Amino acid sequence: MALSKNARKVLKVLARRGALEVLFALGRGPARFSDLRTFLVLSPRTLAERLREYHLLGFVERRAFPEVPPRVEYTLTPRGKRVLDFLRVLEDALDSEEVKR
Repeated sequence: MALSKNARKVLKVLARRGALEVLFALGRGPARFSDLRTFLVLSPRTLAERLREYHLLGFVERRAFPEVPPRVEYTLTPRGKRVLDFLRVLEDALDSEEVKR
């Protein structure tokens, strides 16, 4: 059985630098770019790329508020939450099993 094209695309994004950290940070709740940048030790360019990729995959919703100065918040969509739940289950499964080498 081979992975679908969509699954390969998602795994490719998840394997990129900072991708998992951004996903787990957004799992804590809505966040602004500056908050994520402070919380995560990522360059602004890397963070912007990950947020853009997650938005295109439908994992993150970008909400711009009509204020001065402009305010933008990022939140996980239900699809993004399912991926995050899957990653948590994977982490639990790997932690509960003794790693054999």
